[in-house]
Amino acid sequence: MDAAPGHATSRSIALIGFGEAAMTISRGWPAGERPIRAFDVKTDEPETAATMRSRYAGAGVEGCGTASEALAGAVIVFCLVTADRAVEAAGQAAGALEPGALWLDGNSASPQSKRQAGERIEAAGGRYVDMAIMAPVHPKGHRVPLLVSGPHADAARLTLQELGMNAAPAGAEVGQASAIKMLRSVMVKGFEALTAECLLAARRAGVEEAVLASLQASDPGQDWTARSAYNLERMMVHGTRRAAEMDEVRRTVEDLGLPPRMSAAIAEWQRAIGGLGLAGGANDFAERADRLNAALQSDEA
Repeated sequence: MDAAPGHATSRSIALIGFGEAAMTISRGWPAGERPIRAFDVKTDEPETAATMRSRYAGAGVEGCGTASEALAGAVIVFCLVTADRAVEAAGQAAGALEPGALWLDGNSASPQSKRQAGERIEAAGGRYVDMAIMAPVHPKGHRVPLLVSGPHADAARLTLQELGMNAAPAGAEVGQASAIKMLRSVMVKGFEALTAECLLAARRAGVEEAVLASLQASDPGQDWTARSAYNLERMMVHGTRRAAEMDEVRRTVEDLGLPPRMSAAIAEWQRAIGGLGLAGGANDFAERADRLNAALQSDEA
């Protein structure tokens, strides 16, 4: 495995995609050590352009009008778009990539999608790294646990450590880091979907307190009411993005020769709740459940 180029410290970092993850992670990097430029496709959309420019300014990064502009001179590239755009972003960036640049693909995409993205980056002379973000970026920020895999994983770990980040190796092949994240998501996002189906129905039936009490008695190590409120909030705020991730999980399970029954159902629940456009609101299970039930009933009408 190779090492990062010796001149990397004097050159810039590019962020392709500048949502919650990119913004939060970049804020934790050592100030002033490298120029940081960012591009997000929402900059091209009239309804979101002003918000994106404000986000760039608030994070202290240089916002760019194109991906090519952000990539110029960058030897470290973080690709943090949506799961369904990971391959497309790699293909669009390939022509503007600096030779030898590290392309750190932190998207929640399937191993197959990561391999396809990697082929595009490597063909363009870049060094592709499968990077998996293994926890919410809040509250850990740039110290969020990461897994990296692929032939350039060692170089990536050294670079990430220089930025104060927390990366662990996951194997020498592209797809190994993402496989861990994808298959873990069946459990994590599945727990959220189970919460929605179980407890929204229980709330409608007027038996949610009894259901929660029974769960608490079965597993006293978990605060079931608090966790249920949290699970609903995750779906309300991030459900659309989580649904795209679960579509990638479904592909991962299919590629492994198993029927993705749970993954498909989880994606459906995440998409349904995320698509309602509701804010998380007060940290209260009953309040969230009531708003969700009202919105879902309105949607069904």
